[in-house]
Amino acid sequence: MRILGIDYGDARVGLALSDALGMTASPLPYLSSKDAGALFSKLNEIIKQNNVEKIVLGFPKNMNGTVGERGKITQEFADNLTAKCGVPVILWDERLTTVSAERVLNEANVRGKKRRASIDSLSAVFILENFLTYNFSNNH
Repeated sequence: MRILGIDYGDARVGLALSDALGMTASPLPYLSSKDAGALFSKLNEIIKQNNVEKIVLGFPKNMNGTVGERGKITQEFADNLTAKCGVPVILWDERLTTVSAERVLNEANVRGKKRRASIDSLSAVFILENFLTYNFSNNH
């Protein structure tokens, strides 16, 4: 079963895809989130091409665990995603995933346009890897 990881942002949507066994996550090119119709169309295409059966969507919570404005926007996106793509969506706590992605890019000395193009999908990889690790450790 393939799982799609998503880091939803105002400008870009980072994507990651699991392998068929649900053990690893690989980045996909990010999508623009400016045109909702085009975004859902492209997501549907990715879902069909890769036989995605589940989506793990990064859910931004405040550090104290509460849900702020960005979390509410993400919840609305999750509802639309379920309705338009027909695949179950799991909201997954994404606290500190962007910080982790920034740390990796700093260590690799990635800057400028290449950094902007990488950070969202790398965040999606961390979201999906955290989910896969959690499920593996709880099922074995």
